Amino acid sequence: MSAPQHPRAGVDYPGTWSSFIKWFPDDDACLVYLERLRWSEGFVCPRCGHREAWRASRGRWMCTACAHQTTATAGTIFDKTRTPLTTWFAAAWYVTSQKHGASALGLQSALGLGSYQTAWTMLHKYRRAMVRPGRDLLSGDVEVDETYVGGSERGVSGRQTTKKAIVVIGVEVLSPRGFGRVRMRRIPDCSAASLIPFITDSVEPGSVILTDGWQGYAALANHGYVRNKTVLSSSKDPAHVSMPAVHRVASLLKRWLLGTHQGSVRPKHLDGYLDEFTFRFNRRRSRRRGLLFYRLLDQALVTDPAPYNDIVNGRP
Repeated sequence: MSAPQHPRAGVDYPGTWSSFIKWFPDDDACLVYLERLRWSEGFVCPRCGHREAWRASRGRWMCTACAHQTTATAGTIFDKTRTPLTTWFAAAWYVTSQKHGASALGLQSALGLGSYQTAWTMLHKYRRAMVRPGRDLLSGDVEVDETYVGGSERGVSGRQTTKKAIVVIGVEVLSPRGFGRVRMRRIPDCSAASLIPFITDSVEPGSVILTDGWQGYAALANHGYVRNKTVLSSSKDPAHVSMPAVHRVASLLKRWLLGTHQGSVRPKHLDGYLDEFTFRFNRRRSRRRGLLFYRLLDQALVTDPAPYNDIVNGRP
């Protein structure tokens, strides 16, 4: 028996909740769907790269060359999970169908999960899958600035902080108006050592980087970028007028964290929430919730396993 092939064009994701229920009535149906996503162009052995396999048992494929056995969930966020695939799929549908996202408490209630910890862990695993490896870099005119996430902080000014999380944001500025895609990252400080790597990882060389007068961006030209600097202290316009893209996105981020998650986001877990916000913002014009569901599962299959302890400890 050959490995599963690419799903038929036009029917690669459900369009409504009723069709979702018909598509995925049990774990077997979910597994077949994951096999089609992972091996859309035919089976590939993860050990030797051979392209032929036999069905060894339920869910397992055996490579005809090296006899290595694997499954569609091996090496993904679903690896060795004890939670039924139907629950994972329902969680993915719920997360992508909610306009403003989902909290762990909301997911637990919606799916009738017995454990808050299970809902919280599933959400964080999906958040890790929301960043696609090898995604296209931002390009053109890109506005970059930092914002601060956390409560009020007395006795500090400017870019100083002792307890807030610092988030650097890059936003494509479209012509004649409007914003394109966004990238975000939590950074330890506002030094060039933190800011420049974010830009080189997120923005296509040759792009125009729109910044304020902060010296942390001074070395951009050495990395192949054109810097367009606006010194806010000497500008007649306030910051939100001189750099509207970042300030608008930062405002939306904070409103989302406060409204959907009641602001109860620990700094060590903030990266996951930034990934989710980025995923949603960059797909904000999509009207097909089924496609978002498809994209999330597709990316989940190329995301490394995330053990619970790693999630609890947060990303470095």
